[in-house]
Amino acid sequence: MTTTLETSSANLLEVRGLTKVFGALKACDNIDLTIAKGEIHALLGENGAGKSTLVKMLFGTLEPNAGEIRWDGQPVRIANPHAARKLGIGMVFQHFSLFDALSAAENIALSLDDKTPISTIAAKAKALSYSYGLPLDPYSLVGDLSVGERQRIEIIRCLLQAPELIILDEPTAVLTPQEADKLFETLERLRSEGKSILYISHRLEEVKRMCDRATVLRHGKVVGHCDPRKETAASLARMMVGSEVQAVVRTPVEGADKATVLLKVKNLSRTPATPFSIPLRNINIDVKAGEVIGVAGVAGNGQGEFFEAVSGEVRQAEAGTVRIRGKDAGTLSITGRRLLGAAFVPEERLGHGAAPRMKLSENLLLSRYATDKRAFLGAAGVIHDGAVAAASQRIVEAMDVRKSGTDPEAASLSGGNLQKFIIGRELDRQPAVMVVNQPTWGVDAGAAARIRQSLIELARSGSAVLVISQDLDELFEISDAIAVMHNGEMSKPIPIAEATLEKIGLLMGGAEPGHVEHVAEPA
Repeated sequence: MTTTLETSSANLLEVRGLTKVFGALKACDNIDLTIAKGEIHALLGENGAGKSTLVKMLFGTLEPNAGEIRWDGQPVRIANPHAARKLGIGMVFQHFSLFDALSAAENIALSLDDKTPISTIAAKAKALSYSYGLPLDPYSLVGDLSVGERQRIEIIRCLLQAPELIILDEPTAVLTPQEADKLFETLERLRSEGKSILYISHRLEEVKRMCDRATVLRHGKVVGHCDPRKETAASLARMMVGSEVQAVVRTPVEGADKATVLLKVKNLSRTPATPFSIPLRNINIDVKAGEVIGVAGVAGNGQGEFFEAVSGEVRQAEAGTVRIRGKDAGTLSITGRRLLGAAFVPEERLGHGAAPRMKLSENLLLSRYATDKRAFLGAAGVIHDGAVAAASQRIVEAMDVRKSGTDPEAASLSGGNLQKFIIGRELDRQPAVMVVNQPTWGVDAGAAARIRQSLIELARSGSAVLVISQDLDELFEISDAIAVMHNGEMSKPIPIAEATLEKIGLLMGGAEPGHVEHVAEPA
């Protein structure tokens, strides 16, 4: 790893001494960065290292307090995203900004600076999408599309603006392996055309595969530059964290055959709530004390609807459809199910898992006022601020949540740090049943390892843990058995000793379970 900044006439973008301060926090501290023409450059760092702040300054959504940005050798001021796009900078954000009820072409039109007829936009988008191997029907409703197809809209929308530099923030976080491979082909073509790409990802193997150089941030500062192809995933993680990342250890389940079923879902069916929902069809699954059951599946196959039904966001007509610790819970609310000892972490952390404009302590109180009534509330309903603050700080320390200020708003945290807080908020209760949807989406390697190990340890302490995830590596790392959701149906869980990537992949693609029973992992 080197720490020198390379300067060349071939550089498209140069950042010198860029600094951004929020109160007493230096989110970016004197950052130097160069991106060459025709280069895929990785930006690496833990959650809260300053990556999001840096790219927001490059895209004009934040203004630096100090430092200089040079574009093609000339100093520039990027006052807003319009100025960034005009300069030649495009960005595909981690969280999509699309309207479900509008078509792909209509969503693209909303982001364009000029007034172009929808028919023209649709024709250009379709031609460009097929040209880059990302086929897209511009007249399809966004609400009918998979997550991978939605990301195609974001990428095509960006490419239609003909940028010279494309910033991609966690582009494969919600993609299947096949969709990710197609994206990599597109990026390689863009590089061959002389386009530059700033690539942010916590998936270090894909960084090694795709990127020419990497800049590593830690605590808002550049700690080095390297060629990721000459590094290992472990050495890259060590640069980001500053120490070795602990491996996740899954110990064997003791007495699994005799263990009590703590979460039981029986004959769960559900009609679509909206035109964009997936119907659930006769889902059955048991999760016993001491085990972690993983649920795999391509995004948009009913995982969200399943989570809503199990968590109580949507109640069932029959109480016995969901049983928690031996008690019928299908007709109970979220709070009612929490009072039975269950905990839930939804996929969308900001706005669903946490109220954006409320402080961390207030978010903690919102989710636990009923289960922790004695600790947090007095007899007359008076809030015990000290107890809530102490619990919030305990969670922050246990999960290493990086934040600005003592008790900041949820929206001020980076996505990964907010995820750590939300999962820590539920783990802190030591629930008997825990259901988590996408536990480490957009979370760095060190934090992901901490979250995964915590879920295993919760199970081994006697709880039942159900994890819904699109990350197959994650599921194979933590699960004792893996079930697959496809088109609103769920397969029987396959014990981890019998599960292979090929078997799970076939089920994800819609193969009948009987067709994959004797499939072995390819050599």
